[in-house]
Amino acid sequence: MKKILYVLIVVFAITLSGCGEEKELYIATTTSLDNSGLLGYLLPYFEEEYDIKVNVIARGTGAALELGKEGEVEILLVHDLAREIQFVADGYGTKRANIMYNDFIILGPEVLLSTSLDQALIEIKDNYSFYSRGDNSGTHSKELSLWESVNLDPSTFGEFYNETGQGMGDTISMASLSGYYTLSDRGTYLSMRDNIDLVIACENDPRLINQYGVIKVNPDLYNKTDEYADLFYEWILDQDTQDLIDEYIIYDEQLFISNAEWYKWFLKVL
Repeated sequence: MKKILYVLIVVFAITLSGCGEEKELYIATTTSLDNSGLLGYLLPYFEEEYDIKVNVIARGTGAALELGKEGEVEILLVHDLAREIQFVADGYGTKRANIMYNDFIILGPEVLLSTSLDQALIEIKDNYSFYSRGDNSGTHSKELSLWESVNLDPSTFGEFYNETGQGMGDTISMASLSGYYTLSDRGTYLSMRDNIDLVIACENDPRLINQYGVIKVNPDLYNKTDEYADLFYEWILDQDTQDLIDEYIIYDEQLFISNAEWYKWFLKVL
């Protein structure tokens, strides 16, 4: 009852403040969410329900967080938990919550012989070429942490290791054309699978869990009403929206797992 009353109050406030003006919300998100098609599927439900136009800026997590710090957007959808928590602690965000999960995978021209993630990373380093996004994104941050977990430093790697400086979709395309290995989120890979010459070379390790969060940017950083941001924050955590996330299927595979279902998926997959 309290939640229903809250939404009604917010909608009423939006109606009063937005009379005669187009209602818009600005969101910065990761290229992986954009490339996967999830937002193209999900956001029209919000726009139709609340008559608010959502403008999406897709960047790596690092660049998305910078847009939040500059007050260019009102909502962040990103996937680097440590940096997200720090963003809020530093006063740039007012609240944060987990919204969904998928996992990272290593892609390449063929399946690796190694049976563990640690061995796979060493096998790639010793025998193959690798594309890193190199863009300070959540995926790039995860990749660096994986090398560190096996006591390897990419700054010492030499010619086998190349930074694309591109988003997830472009990096996958480059790896496919070059026959290189790369780290990707599963959702973006599935959305591109029929158009690339890469396979899943290594998967299913607890360190590859990929958690996405929503952050409401501190309204003191921009000169817009924050009712729309509050409404979106509540909407994406609502059970109906979480169900929509679970229902997003490509090639008979679920690309993202809602908060309610993630632990059962974790036990099943990993």
